[in-house]
Amino acid sequence: MPSFVDRVVLHLAAGDGGHGCVSVHREKFKPLGGPDGGDGGRGGDIVLVVDPNTTTLLDYHRSPHRKATNGSQGEGSNRDGANGGDIELKVPDGTVVSTRDGEVLVDLVGAGTRFIAAQGGHGGLGNAALASKRRRAPGFALLGEPGEAKDVVLELKSVADVGLVGFPSAGKSSLIAAISAARPKIADYPFTTLVPNLGVVEAGDVRYTVADVPGLIEGASEGRGLGHAFLRHVERCKALLHVVDLATMEPGRDPLTDIDLIESELEKYGGLDKRPRMVALNKIDVPEARELADLVRADVEARGWEVFPISAATHEGLRELTYAMGSLVASARAAAPAPEPTRLVLRPAAVDDSGFTVTDEGERYRIRGLKPERWIRQTDFTNDEAVGYLADRLARLGVEEALIRAGAHAGDEVVIGGEDAVVFDWEPSVSAGGEHLGPRGTDSRLS
Repeated sequence: MPSFVDRVVLHLAAGDGGHGCVSVHREKFKPLGGPDGGDGGRGGDIVLVVDPNTTTLLDYHRSPHRKATNGSQGEGSNRDGANGGDIELKVPDGTVVSTRDGEVLVDLVGAGTRFIAAQGGHGGLGNAALASKRRRAPGFALLGEPGEAKDVVLELKSVADVGLVGFPSAGKSSLIAAISAARPKIADYPFTTLVPNLGVVEAGDVRYTVADVPGLIEGASEGRGLGHAFLRHVERCKALLHVVDLATMEPGRDPLTDIDLIESELEKYGGLDKRPRMVALNKIDVPEARELADLVRADVEARGWEVFPISAATHEGLRELTYAMGSLVASARAAAPAPEPTRLVLRPAAVDDSGFTVTDEGERYRIRGLKPERWIRQTDFTNDEAVGYLADRLARLGVEEALIRAGAHAGDEVVIGGEDAVVFDWEPSVSAGGEHLGPRGTDSRLS
């Protein structure tokens, strides 16, 4: 079982809304005291919350299926059902939520940021809430709406100020262990680091975070090695530090070639080639490496980058490097625009927005819209009076007039909704009005 996970697929199921209740108040001397059925409770939501103490998505890798509780059914004596309990899922800072198709839903940055990933269903109205002057004792109630069921992809992109990039065994893990309290695994073989590591560094008055990313190799942006899986962790970094191995014994390797190959992979990945750069020439505790640092330093500085010969093993040059990184981070923070306060955005519906659409699909007419589709899900089609109430609601919304304008005729097939659609033969002669009501639970228009 892995100890670090930065990408998971969550299977979410929000709670269903509780059904409304059909009840008539009865007591001594009041045999028909009127409808008193309560409303159903709301289904529970599934909410993602950014938690600073959470650093991995491992919990969701182990148990990816999460379900909120359902709302309770309404009861007589005007007792509403209890709401379902919400589920809060803690995620690391920098988690991107998207669909399986790659559409980004939200980017969760900042402690306490919340996002409703799956919304619970609305509770159905009881017959007490459905009573009116025309319909004094409804013999039906509305069903609870099903909660959302969806799959979402969580992808972690670490929030760090400086990202360490370089070939395997360049000394990135040793460097982050030397300048911070982080204790990554360190060994004398390639690909020791299998997961990103974060360390907090203090340089004077500046406090910043450094990310140690698993070693990159040529072709990392196309999936070779481990780089493709973890390049996302340097996307949010304000600056990048090339850690160059001056003591490598591999044939065909030299500091400038290593830098060029890493730069090429960053450019191919996209969005990383414009970040400020610094270069740390590591392992100068080896005599040959110190001589090589003196030879290549001028060539690297000619590219406009600051160069720091260092030794992560003996800590030589680390003070100058950490203060230089702190100065670069401080400048980047000062240049960043001030955060704007959260604003409440109101988007009123257009004057000519009817709340639904009618589409002629040739053999049938399809109605789409938030209200019609919700009403369909809340209708008990085994109850004639409930079906008649649905017809009243659709008529008041203007669906019948829209079908006539679209060219529909009596007997044409009409579909309301998408995947969970309801199909019926349209009869325009059915008009709305309480005068069609008969005994409770019946409707003369449907007899």
